[in-house]
Amino acid sequence: MEPGLEELMPRLLPVGDCDLAEDFDPTVPPRTPQEYLKRVQIEAARCPAVVVAQIDPRKLKKKPTVNISISGCQPAPEGYSPTLKWQQQQVANFSAVRQPKSEDEEGWKKFCLGERVYSEIDALSDNENLGIDYTKVGFPPLLSIVSRMNQATVTSVLEYLISWFGEKKFTPELGRWLYALLACLEKPLLPEAHSLIRQLARRCSEVRALEESKNEEQISALNLIICLVSRYFNQRDLADEPS
Repeated sequence: MEPGLEELMPRLLPVGDCDLAEDFDPTVPPRTPQEYLKRVQIEAARCPAVVVAQIDPRKLKKKPTVNISISGCQPAPEGYSPTLKWQQQQVANFSAVRQPKSEDEEGWKKFCLGERVYSEIDALSDNENLGIDYTKVGFPPLLSIVSRMNQATVTSVLEYLISWFGEKKFTPELGRWLYALLACLEKPLLPEAHSLIRQLARRCSEVRALEESKNEEQISALNLIICLVSRYFNQRDLADEPS
């Protein structure tokens, strides 16, 4: 390597005076670290200082071909094209996903529980098959939703639902959201979250004690929440005694 290049490109593997065997052959695999480093140095010295790429100028004259489709989407199969009303309903549902802010208590209650549970309406008429209207039945706690919630939002929504649960009955929609929000709580718990989950466990035990019909599915859901609060989040004084 030329002296000038030696200054600009210092050796990364300097090899000093090594005790190499007299029969050292750089063409055979190295047997020692010293032979390896020496071989690398010899190979580097053989590299040309300047390398010129061989480019075929004829290839540069060809214009690249790009396939661009200017047509729209393929039409839906016959009989499966959605109505305009259905599409408008889905856009409204999706828009609702993006609306609630962390401080919007009423908005979150309606979002999680739906108008039917929130407004305590037994049934909502729907004369046209528009698919699931989540504004009426509540949005499920999908991973795509809860994964975007920071701890402040998780705690706020948990507080809103526990507050609602303090005066209302337990529902499957509520149970799903409580479970999902508990799964999102980070440990160690913040003081506010600590107080909230203890309040939740006590409320579950109250509802469970007042359950007259002994609905097995509902009691099981209440047992699960109490179990998670007491044993996973280490609130052992609230735990059920094993039977």
